[in-house]
Amino acid sequence: VQLQASGGGLVQAGGSLRLSCVASGGTARRYAMGWFRQAPGKEREFVASISWSGGSRVHADSVKGRFTISRDHAQNTVYLQMNNVRPSDTAVYYCAVYDGPPGTTAQDMGVLAENFAYWGQGTQVTVSS
Repeated sequence: VQLQASGGGLVQAGGSLRLSCVASGGTARRYAMGWFRQAPGKEREFVASISWSGGSRVHADSVKGRFTISRDHAQNTVYLQMNNVRPSDTAVYYCAVYDGPPGTTAQDMGVLAENFAYWGQGTQVTVSS
């Protein structure tokens, strides 16, 4: 599976961005997926995950109410809608495929990066104050 993330950029605090992650190869539509981010000098952290059906989703407390993960099977794409962004959201954002059964709920996938197998190249998000 190959993942291509896009949509990052420079945005002012309080603004919005929508990240996209297009999956190709394999049976990508059957994979549960997630978004992670990594700021300079920090560990990679979980942002959100979504089951292959889209029926279950989990968002990190730090982004809950501001970010929303979704997916479009027809486009083999997972999105991360980012609203009311903050300078603390500045990071490289990565999409990833969950390394487990496609029927796993987002709640059961957990938040560890090691639970995810394939990773995209990342897209930079910079929020100015």
